[in-house]
Amino acid sequence: MHFEDLDLSDDILDAIYAMHFDECTPIQEQAIPLVLEGHDLIAIAQTGTGKTAAYLLPVIDLLADLPAPAAGVNCIVMAPTRELAQQIEQQMDGFSYYLPISSLAIYGGTDGATFARQQRAMKEGTDVVIATPGRLQALLQMGGIDLSQVKYFILDEADRMLDMGFYDDIMRIATQLPSERQTLLFSATMPPRIRKLAKDILRNPAEVKIAPSRPVEKIVQSAVMCGDNQKESILRRLLKERHGSKVIVFASSKLGVRDLTRSLRRAGIKAAEIHSDLGQKERDDTIHDFRAERLDVLVATDLLARGIDIDDISMVVNYDVPREPEDYVHRIGRTGRANAEGMAVTIVSPRDRRAFSRVESTLKIKIPLEDLIPGADTGRSDRNSGDRRQNKERNTHRRGQKGKDGRNKPSPDTIGDTPNGQPAISDQTTGNNGADNKKKPRNRRYKPRRRPSDGNNRSSKDA
Repeated sequence: MHFEDLDLSDDILDAIYAMHFDECTPIQEQAIPLVLEGHDLIAIAQTGTGKTAAYLLPVIDLLADLPAPAAGVNCIVMAPTRELAQQIEQQMDGFSYYLPISSLAIYGGTDGATFARQQRAMKEGTDVVIATPGRLQALLQMGGIDLSQVKYFILDEADRMLDMGFYDDIMRIATQLPSERQTLLFSATMPPRIRKLAKDILRNPAEVKIAPSRPVEKIVQSAVMCGDNQKESILRRLLKERHGSKVIVFASSKLGVRDLTRSLRRAGIKAAEIHSDLGQKERDDTIHDFRAERLDVLVATDLLARGIDIDDISMVVNYDVPREPEDYVHRIGRTGRANAEGMAVTIVSPRDRRAFSRVESTLKIKIPLEDLIPGADTGRSDRNSGDRRQNKERNTHRRGQKGKDGRNKPSPDTIGDTPNGQPAISDQTTGNNGADNKKKPRNRRYKPRRRPSDGNNRSSKDA
């Protein structure tokens, strides 16, 4: 389906085309009509499926029919990390380029002057606030911020926010919002805690579920069966084989990450830990050192599995098997990026075997076994150990007013990059020339801006 087939305004379509997108992804095709119809929504979709556009496009279109807020806020988008909040803000700037929709990103890791500016901006009025839960709660506790006008409340990566301990913050914020609002919850997984959260803050929601994608074919996957006391020695052997290359090791708990990092350092390996207990500056410094090759190994929780792009990861190691199959895809997706080949190795101890089997059955893959431990019990009789191999329309209250072009905003065809230069919305070439298929605005109010020069139809996805 093409975006012109949806009930989106010409202003939105202009921005979409300027950003080189034409075809909807499945989550966009299913979610956008439901949001435009006013439904609360639960959407289960992974990162990389285009979920950000699935809620931003219809909400921007709906906001354009409302008066600009003289004070307070019209929409709140919550995200677990600063990095994701920054990416959402960039896409917000692109999609709202031809409309006078204001937005503000709020996150931690900034100085007191920035905190004061954020508080002042919320008091003076803004259409969309994109915020991490802790930072928004801190601003609200200062007082003087009006949330009585909030029409849209959106949770992005809700499962990750709960994993990071933000449930209470989310509920405190939700209780300050009008009961007559539209709430959208996006999550990669649907554990019981997400069901409880949805029951608490949503009303008769529609549900959309996109099947988890399979890992990209350029990632060579393998697994090593071992005993519980053999995991670290296997990891060290794997790291020795990839000495001088960038490696990310995923563990399931913050305590496990800390202990493993200390052990690797004692062994002379340039390793650092990254998890939600670290301050934003510490995380930024660690990522910077890793990119600059001052570190060889990052030991991380699933915080790093989404929303952060690091080039040239040669290998991902699952030291612990993830609890959710979708997390397996997110983890190993840190390697094999930008058409490069990558390697993903999962270390499976007896206590991990049930979770490992669930990964294989849910994703409908068989992960080859690596015979690093001769004679080890694989726990499955139908497989032999072997080498690594690939698995492979409406009231126009603000329409026609000057849009973002008068606000020193970047042109929407430059919005697709994250702060570190990586694509915030990946696109997929469909191979057809889309120039003749583009919807022509019936009453064009704006000068043409730069248009896609490559003539390709594309499918919008977020990183």
